[in-house]
Amino acid sequence: MDYELKGRTALVTGASAGIGAGIARLLADQGVRVAATARRVERIAPHANLTALAGDVTAVADLERLAREATAALGPVDILVNCAGGSRPTTVDADEAFWEEAMALNFTSARRLSIALLPAMRQRRWGRIVNITGTMEPRGLNAAVAAKAALHLWAKGLACDVAADGVTVNSIQPGRINSEQILEKLHPTEESRRAFIERNIPAGHFGEPADVAHLVAFLASSAAGYITGTVIPVDGGMRNFAH
Repeated sequence: MDYELKGRTALVTGASAGIGAGIARLLADQGVRVAATARRVERIAPHANLTALAGDVTAVADLERLAREATAALGPVDILVNCAGGSRPTTVDADEAFWEEAMALNFTSARRLSIALLPAMRQRRWGRIVNITGTMEPRGLNAAVAAKAALHLWAKGLACDVAADGVTVNSIQPGRINSEQILEKLHPTEESRRAFIERNIPAGHFGEPADVAHLVAFLASSAAGYITGTVIPVDGGMRNFAH
């Protein structure tokens, strides 16, 4: 499928594995020149259209540097995919440092990178910001869920402010996608996966990174220019059942 993105530029965070890696690879296959960033930069798969940048999105200095280096390597960034994130289950007595790290990883990094790259998008009157977020139906206290809730509403507000400048802002809620975090931490055994699928996923299986990546590519395309301020689940119907 051709999303007509050849010649565009993109910055994708959290691109060393799982969903982020799938997004970076698909965009690169579509002819997008991609700057892919992660702390484990050595795990970013080589590709002719892909530039690997090391960075920790929880560090303000790294965020500023990544915005500069991506622009220097590619030219103005057309597409920003904020994919870096991670679950942070916690208890009511967690200390402030725990909450600050969870917010920095799951909300503040996306906000800061977006603000850094927005001026050039608005000047060119074309830009796409896509946030990879998470569930809004917590089963317990999780600092990442609170951070992603902040990201959803911040993105909706931003979408209103920049729509007239040709910039769209959308969020994607992945369900259970086959990735390192899901397969090694949340559902580490085949038995636990089967049990969860039977109870919660009408589609009957976990998704793949490509399921999210294709939606990102569509939202980044000119065909999606009238779609903004949305939160779109990619979860095989799980949201209807997994309360």
